[in-house]
Amino acid sequence: MAHHVRTDYGDSDPLFPSKAAVFWYAVLIAGLIAAPYLLESYYLSQLVFIMIYAIVGVALNILSGQAGQVSIGHAAFLAIGAYFTAVAQKYGLPLVLYLPLAGVFTGIAGYLVGLPALRLHGIYLAIATLAFAFIVEEIIARWESVTNGNEGLMLPPPSLFGLKLGTEGFYYLCLLVTVLVVLAAINIIRSSTGRSFMALRDSETAARSMGIDTARYKTTAFALSAGITGIAGALYAHKMSFISPEMFSLSVSIDFVMIIIIGGLVSLRGAVFGAIFMIMADPLLIILKDQLPLWADMVTHGLYLPDSVNQAVQAGVSRVVNAPGLKSLIFGIIIIVFIIYEPLGLDGRWQRVKAYFKQFPLARQRSARPPRMFLKSERR
Repeated sequence: MAHHVRTDYGDSDPLFPSKAAVFWYAVLIAGLIAAPYLLESYYLSQLVFIMIYAIVGVALNILSGQAGQVSIGHAAFLAIGAYFTAVAQKYGLPLVLYLPLAGVFTGIAGYLVGLPALRLHGIYLAIATLAFAFIVEEIIARWESVTNGNEGLMLPPPSLFGLKLGTEGFYYLCLLVTVLVVLAAINIIRSSTGRSFMALRDSETAARSMGIDTARYKTTAFALSAGITGIAGALYAHKMSFISPEMFSLSVSIDFVMIIIIGGLVSLRGAVFGAIFMIMADPLLIILKDQLPLWADMVTHGLYLPDSVNQAVQAGVSRVVNAPGLKSLIFGIIIIVFIIYEPLGLDGRWQRVKAYFKQFPLARQRSARPPRMFLKSERR
């Protein structure tokens, strides 16, 4: 893989590494701006979900990919942002006020959750964040005077300066927030805070020996990640127009973890790739479930099997595609495959493809191999 030699801190993670990058990002932004006029409402809705999930992916990237802290309870932060939005709308707060306040309020909750991270590591920290997610879900279900319990809350359409945002207006709001979040994350990673996160991720002992306040940066990472997720929760609440406790279950947290595993743990671009994969996986699985019985029928008839065998095969295929745990099984297999064969996720594969074509026709096969990922206990 080709690497750029950096001789100055200003060269680290530039916003636009080349003129070609400026051009392609401009094309991407222009395409996203024109999307409401080119796409049907269904695809526009999918784009909104991709942007919301990408925001959460960026938040998890800061916490896990940059700071090395584990969380499998980010659905709780999404829930806090969503319910804060619902309550704020109920009391008449404007969008320009409650949207950033949702991030601030959720960030405070993330700071409190980050306090156990000062003593917990690895699987124990993951269990602590999971317990927090269960606690938040239970509070939402029990605090009926505020959250309306399991019956949920309806949200009116968002309005900006007295004007209700329609489908297109809400799309542009999500696009603006996504761009601002990504730009903020890039600048956080390039700053001294981001470098402290990376030192903390690579070796907490070495970071402490260099004078880095590890306790401060652990809680800061949780607060930043939670705050960004809270903003995504506000957008998610408006997109769904209805929120209830079961919408923020453990499976949602697992989906968020899958975003950074599939997209790439240490890449902000990977968060977008992972969000696209997660949102588009459901429609593709539905198409596969619809088409698989037809394909099986074509194969069995092509082999001229007896009718009894054809019926048995069709019955077996129908049971498999309608099994309740099929989606979880497929996603579990996908995670295992990515961890073993693509540890850097889709963004790592994209980087190797670009490196291959830059070196073509002199590229060697080794340059396409993914680098080995080391555990902290394996480092020398």
